[in-house]
Amino acid sequence: MTPTDLPRFEIDGRRATAEDLFGPALRAYGHFTAMQVRAGRVRGLALHLARLDAANRDLFGAGLDGELIRDRVRHALGDDVRDASVRVQVYAAGGGDATTVLVAVRPPKAGPGSARRLVSVPYQRSVAEVKHIGDFGQTYYQRLARRGGHDDALLVAADGTVSETATANIGFFDGPTVVWPTAPLLAGITMQLLVAHGPVSERRPVRVADAASFEGAFVANSRGIAAVSHLDGVALPLAEDRAKGLIETYESLTGDLI
Repeated sequence: MTPTDLPRFEIDGRRATAEDLFGPALRAYGHFTAMQVRAGRVRGLALHLARLDAANRDLFGAGLDGELIRDRVRHALGDDVRDASVRVQVYAAGGGDATTVLVAVRPPKAGPGSARRLVSVPYQRSVAEVKHIGDFGQTYYQRLARRGGHDDALLVAADGTVSETATANIGFFDGPTVVWPTAPLLAGITMQLLVAHGPVSERRPVRVADAASFEGAFVANSRGIAAVSHLDGVALPLAEDRAKGLIETYESLTGDLI
């Protein structure tokens, strides 16, 4: 069956009304996770649930029941949606720490496909370890990058150290090792899965000026993995075969039933 009523928005287990959506539309304080559901399964589901729980403790001072979140997502998917892009967003229901859970179900998104072209920008996300809503600078620089013919913006601190892109983690190939930056960043679910199941990895400082000295770079987020071909208009060593190996590792993970 092909679902015909996507996107769907549910709040606390019921179909959202226009009035219900005023809260998430107007309040910029909250957190979320974004996942790709395929055949009712999610890669790194336990990591998504742990992310929501940790962020909720940080922002609202209380944990978030993983089984409740699974139930909310299953309800929003219904019996007819097996493949989808799902966003679970948690925000304050009012002025206190009581929270509301919004589940958005949209059509599935394809992977990044071809190698990515990045441009460095002088920006770092606030409270980078939390996947929070309302980061204006992140969206601003991403849009600016795309208007300039690039695929994404690479976020760089004042001292030239790299953290992440506006939409993904970035890793670098150094011999058999994958190097992830030590700058403040969000440890994405795909990044965590590659650390656990992929080649040997380590965290160390990476500067923009260092990028060309590596054997290649790649980006990774919930939509998949892709090699990086250019940074600031300069061609980088293209490690498509290495990136393909990471993709194969990632796709070999069947995921857990939601």
